[in-house]
Amino acid sequence: MNYPLILAHGITRPDYLIDFIARKFNLHDYNHVYDKFHYFKGIASFLKQHGFEVYHTSVSFAANVETRARDLTREIQKILAATGHEKVHLIGHSMGGLDARHAIVNHGMAEKVASVTTLGTPHLGASVADWFIENGALNLIFNALGKVINLEGFKDLTTAACGAFNDSARDAEAENGVIYQVYASSHQREFTFLPFQKSWQITYDHEGDNDGLVSVPSQKWEKCLTAKTGAQKIIRRYDFPVPADHVNQMGWVHRTGTFKTNSWNWHIWREKREYELAVKKVYLQMAREVTAMVRNA
Repeated sequence: MNYPLILAHGITRPDYLIDFIARKFNLHDYNHVYDKFHYFKGIASFLKQHGFEVYHTSVSFAANVETRARDLTREIQKILAATGHEKVHLIGHSMGGLDARHAIVNHGMAEKVASVTTLGTPHLGASVADWFIENGALNLIFNALGKVINLEGFKDLTTAACGAFNDSARDAEAENGVIYQVYASSHQREFTFLPFQKSWQITYDHEGDNDGLVSVPSQKWEKCLTAKTGAQKIIRRYDFPVPADHVNQMGWVHRTGTFKTNSWNWHIWREKREYELAVKKVYLQMAREVTAMVRNA
């Protein structure tokens, strides 16, 4: 049986207002034009064109991971109730991957999720989050914006917080029936989204190659989860087939992207379309892999 695919977004959403309008007018998962401006740019439409049932989700902006996991759990339950499916496949970008793992371990979704695929997720934490806390930058942001926006989620991205969750969740994740696979990517600093070039350097200095926010080792999680009972589960790990920063992973291309030319002309528009298609094909590969694995299990 082919289960539906659910796309889980990261900690913040540049498309928040667009998503709000789309949900208000019931355009959320069905409007091709809207999908071009979604967090996952054009991904849902592309997957639907290839025969997959796909749904977007929306969870609390920058909230702590348990709040977001509860939100995601409700989203999953609504989709299951509306479609009659028994399970779903989750594809989580960035913190969306952590939301998915928390929903499974702490919110009873292990029997409702067939697989989790993550991309750009800080499974081992993000050294840039550590840096912000150690240098007091996070406190400055909290003091300036904390009364307006819930920013607790950033604390859940530290290496200590993610390490603690990994230790507490290892037995459950090794023993449940969920298939886990992870995709990792990196890019050179000069091609990384300009606002992330400072965080790229911080991450590189601490952990090496990264996507501007999350190191490759953190994205790759672990090779194998081993429970105290001896139960083991292999984490299927893949390298993203094209260079990609944290923004590119969502299907978006920016001015500092991977182009051969430095000026906006018809050549760069062609390269842009080709690059966006390459990213969409990665999501198609993810969908086909998990569908085949469940079918053959």
